Amino acid sequence: MKKITGLLAIALFSVSVAVAGQKDAAQAALKVDTKASKVYWNAKKVTGEHSGLLSVADGTVYVQDAKVTGANINLDMNSIDCTDLEGEWKDKLVGHLKSDDFFSVEKHPKATFTIKSVAKDGAKHKVVGDLTIKGIKHEISFPADVKVEGDKITANGTATIDRTKYDIRYGSGKFFEGLGDKMIYDTFDIRFELVASSSEEVSMQ
Repeated sequence: MKKITGLLAIALFSVSVAVAGQKDAAQAALKVDTKASKVYWNAKKVTGEHSGLLSVADGTVYVQDAKVTGANINLDMNSIDCTDLEGEWKDKLVGHLKSDDFFSVEKHPKATFTIKSVAKDGAKHKVVGDLTIKGIKHEISFPADVKVEGDKITANGTATIDRTKYDIRYGSGKFFEGLGDKMIYDTFDIRFELVASSSEEVSMQ
């Protein structure tokens, strides 16, 4: 009788562990809404600054227990646009940004951001992930407002990027002397406005 009871207890424990494991493995994969999501950039130089937009090509945000557990987001580098210039000057700047002096868009049409963790940090969340530009990957972190409401997530945050880490050295005082008022600052800001929805359960196996 004791043997049967022991076997029954082991069986029940095994089933409960298996069910718990399945529950832990299941999470929601939210598709990034590429039309509602926005990416803004701002770069400064000695004599002024320029701003613009960048489109999200596609992406997936993973959510479990109303918390973001990760994400894979692709940015369309061909969509680089400048919003503070018009006409010929705008075309020249956008063309230059797409060239090998900056983002080498023909060789690297997409940049990727892979979120590794999102943790509550005071009134905001701390987002940590890998940003890959021109095939070069570096970890970045920045504060963001993150909201998970059912099968929809919204996230807003600004990351400051050191372009020289991605082999973008044009006009950098770190690598070139005597630039004077032609020097471009090494860091630029990317502001994310991310929207994702349309969930489906996936298994992390």
